[in-house]
Amino acid sequence: MNPRRKNQLDFTLLATTLGLVCAGLVMIYSASAIWAEQNLGQSLYFFKRQLVWAALGLAAMSSVSRFDYNRYREFVAPVFFLTVLGLIGALTSLPIAGVHRWIRVGPIGLQPAEFAKLTSVLFLAYYLDRKRSKTSSPVWGLLAPTAVVFVLLLLIGKEPDLGTPALMLTVAMLLIFVGGGQLKHLGAAALSFLPLLAYELIKYPYRRARLMNFLAPFDDPRGTGYQLAQAILAVGSGGWLGKGFGASKLKLMYLPTPHTDFIFPVVCEELGLVGALALLALFTVILVRGVRIARQAPNLFGTLLASGITFTICLQAFFNMGMSIGLLPTKGIPLPFISFGGSSLLATLIGVGVLLNISRQSTSALMAQP
Repeated sequence: MNPRRKNQLDFTLLATTLGLVCAGLVMIYSASAIWAEQNLGQSLYFFKRQLVWAALGLAAMSSVSRFDYNRYREFVAPVFFLTVLGLIGALTSLPIAGVHRWIRVGPIGLQPAEFAKLTSVLFLAYYLDRKRSKTSSPVWGLLAPTAVVFVLLLLIGKEPDLGTPALMLTVAMLLIFVGGGQLKHLGAAALSFLPLLAYELIKYPYRRARLMNFLAPFDDPRGTGYQLAQAILAVGSGGWLGKGFGASKLKLMYLPTPHTDFIFPVVCEELGLVGALALLALFTVILVRGVRIARQAPNLFGTLLASGITFTICLQAFFNMGMSIGLLPTKGIPLPFISFGGSSLLATLIGVGVLLNISRQSTSALMAQP
């Protein structure tokens, strides 16, 4: 057995990823063409931009899939430092739509919070691997790693953005559990965050409004509940097979930007329940293959890294779908691979590249080699 030899890529994961990228490009064109024509005079504006980001992301995924994931241990500190600098840069940049989430470099806008998700997973995988003998301790197994990740969460929360920190915190708790953390400690930590959540609801009235809309979306369908009410109506009107590609009425100026966070209702309206279930099935494949890669990783670092990336992609998809059909409070979280957004697509494809590299070094693959 030669541990340096590499197995082939996980082609099921690769094919599923390519399918999601293609589906995202098609749906972005369908959801944005009319809006882009009316507001920008270019029906292909968002499609072309996403196509460029898809090409860059696939190139990055290909490169990362060839880079030994074990070497990421060497870059944890500089990656974390650069992520913090990027988040600070976003906070000091000019606001876009009233929030500080982007760094503009000419015509290109980067959203550091999207890459902070990967940074958080990388740090936790490195830390929990190094401290594996102490993960049952409430201090070394929970408080210490959470305090470091909290630096990223606070910076993202100041943008303001509550959805991304909630996602990252959920992934962090799951990773700590996979790494050997005690369930009772994690439960106590979850309860300790409730006062912070209450503070955020008190500080920002629009967050309280979103919570009330979630509880009763049709109480004010022409006011604060307009966005969610329109999305739910669009989902219901799609029926089993949908109205057909390009036939959504939700995108006809009923929502301000249907190609971003609320693209899933457009999918449901045009492709129906069958199309929505097909999309859900693709994310289920990502989950199953990601968990399999994590279980067969040759070391704990690989297991934690694969688990964190898989949790991030799949939980983000669940959060987005849930909030866009009224199962969760509305948050600004894109649907991975599908929603328009270069930073989100690039970061997600980099994460898949890491999963592919880990799969090439799985224990089952190494045992099968002569």
